Amino acid sequence: MNRLLRSRLHVIVAGLVILAFVSPIYLMIVNAVKSQSQILSSPEGLPIPPTLGNLTTALSRPDNLIQLGLRNSLIDVIVSVALLIPLSSAFSFYISRRRTKLRAVILAALAAGLMIPPQVILLPTIQILTFLGLDHTYPGLILSNLGGGYFSFAVFVYVGFMRSIPDEVIQAARLDGATGLRIWWQIVLPLVRPATATVAIFLSLWIWNDFLNPLFILGPLQGQTITTGLYLTIGQYSVDYGQLFGIMFLAGIVPILGYLTVQKQFVAGLTAGSTK
Repeated sequence: MNRLLRSRLHVIVAGLVILAFVSPIYLMIVNAVKSQSQILSSPEGLPIPPTLGNLTTALSRPDNLIQLGLRNSLIDVIVSVALLIPLSSAFSFYISRRRTKLRAVILAALAAGLMIPPQVILLPTIQILTFLGLDHTYPGLILSNLGGGYFSFAVFVYVGFMRSIPDEVIQAARLDGATGLRIWWQIVLPLVRPATATVAIFLSLWIWNDFLNPLFILGPLQGQTITTGLYLTIGQYSVDYGQLFGIMFLAGIVPILGYLTVQKQFVAGLTAGSTK
């Protein structure tokens, strides 16, 4: 009887956790195809009848908020992740082959990048970018993404995978005359494809959803990403919830499709590695 009660309790708790994660997605989808009056009267109700007016209104805004926001966010994510993956993987390969004490010191220093809140280092980051002449620019925003928690997270993931690579593989490549750069590019990176997929998934989602860095580093006069664009749609005295949910729906399509695509590669990489 106690085992049955515990089993039912686990099912109930799991159901509540799933409901907590699914509810925001459900509200976004159903309210994106409902009118303003339907949203205000019954935000959790089904869209009867559904309407595409919110989506067409969002896409036809005179300021091109959706088009520019998606473009800017894609540039930010693609360039940042394309730089973070080689930098973090190369650095991880270097420290994963160092002696234990040196590796522990470096990882402890990088752990600060994960523990320090981004809001704490935002002002020093802006001051450094201003000194370099990169404030209110996309290179400055991308440069800010290369440090802090993003880089630290990628290093921790890569080091865990690279430490499992046998030293014999690396030594055999060195005996064949391969340089460190060639070993990293042609041997190590193909062996840690699951780690690369994991890093790409999480970093892309985090950078795409980032709000503070684009808001303060770019500024409203230099354009906006899709997250800061959502902020601009909220009025001081009234909010067009239909258009807001429509923009949220359009903003969520790109990361969802990208996540599903990379997730397949991640699973394929794990399966391929398990058969070798």
